[in-house]
Amino acid sequence: MSSQDAGHSARVVPAHARTVAGRLAALFDRDRQLAQRLAAAHRRLHAANDRLGPGPAVAPLRPDRAAVADSALAATTEVHHTTNATAVAVASGQLHSEIHGALWDYQQASEQRRQLAFEVGELAQQLTDALTGAGWSANDAHAADVYQLARQQPGR
Repeated sequence: MSSQDAGHSARVVPAHARTVAGRLAALFDRDRQLAQRLAAAHRRLHAANDRLGPGPAVAPLRPDRAAVADSALAATTEVHHTTNATAVAVASGQLHSEIHGALWDYQQASEQRRQLAFEVGELAQQLTDALTGAGWSANDAHAADVYQLARQQPGR
C-alpha cells in the first residue's frame, strides 16, 4: 500500500461513495470480460483470414474440355473437379460462417463496451462528487482505488 493509499484509507468515505465505487468496480470487471471477448473475436478473424490465403491456387472448377480427349478420362476429370468444387464450396461456407460469427461477436462486444464506457463516466462523476463533498481534493478523488473504497468499512 502506498503512502497515498494510506491517506485515502484514513479518510471518511460516505456510504453513497462506497456504493458507487462498488458499482464502478463491477463495471471495470465487466469491461475486462468484454476486452477478452474482443480479443477472442479478433483472433478468430485473424485465423479465418490466414486460411483465405495466400496459398496454392484453387484448381479450376470446370475442366478444359478441349484438353481432355478421352471420354473416360473426361468423366474421371469431371468427377474430380465436381468433388473439388463441392469441397471448396463447403470450406468456403464454413469460412464465411466463421468470419460472420466473429464479426458479429466483435460488433456486439464493441457496442456493449461503448455503453459501458458511458455508464463508467456517469458513475465516475458521481464518485468524484461524493468524495469531494466529503472533503477529498479532486485529484485524490480521481486517483481513488474503487476496489479499496468499495471494501472499506462504514465510518472510515
